[in-house]
Amino acid sequence: MTDAHRPGRQAAPASLESDCGRRERADLPVISPTVARGDVDSIGRVGAVAYPYRIYDAVATVDRPLIADREIEYVVSVDRSRRLAVRADTVPETTDRTVDDVLVIPSELSDDQSREKAEDAVFNWTLRKVAVSSTPDVRFERSVDAYKLYWLASRPEGDVIVDSVRATESPLED
Repeated sequence: MTDAHRPGRQAAPASLESDCGRRERADLPVISPTVARGDVDSIGRVGAVAYPYRIYDAVATVDRPLIADREIEYVVSVDRSRRLAVRADTVPETTDRTVDDVLVIPSELSDDQSREKAEDAVFNWTLRKVAVSSTPDVRFERSVDAYKLYWLASRPEGDVIVDSVRATESPLED
C-alpha cells in the first residue's frame, strides 16, 4: 500500500514522479528557501537544481515488560536521488513555487523504496538508542514530498553550489 492510500498521508504530487531534466519553468513543491536566488553573489546568472525528498514524521514503539511502552519520535529525510535517509530536526515548511531555468533531478526511489529506507533508518536509530527485547514497531504519522533547491553561482575563484535552506556554500567540482 502506498502512502497515498494510508490514512493521514499526503499523496505524492505527480511532479515528483514525472518531472526530470532541465526546465525553463517548473511548478514544484519546495522546502522554503532561506536564501533567495536573487541574493546569491555571482558574476553571471544563478542556476537552480531541485533535488527530490520525502520527509517522514515517524514513531518507533518499543515494548517494555512490566512498564508502559516507550515511543521515540523521529523525522526522517529521504533524499530520493542519492538514496539516503538522514535524521532531520523538524518536518520543513513547504510551498508551491514556480522555479525558472531549473534542473529537476529525477527520483531514483519509488514510494515503497523511500518508505523502506525510512523504516530501516528508524529501526537502526532505535536500536542504537535503547536496548530492546523485541522488534520496535515503526509507524509513520505523515509524509511530505518536496524538492530542495540548490543555487549554482559563478565566481572569480570558481563555481559554487549554495544550499538554499542552510545557506552553506561548497565548491562545485567537475
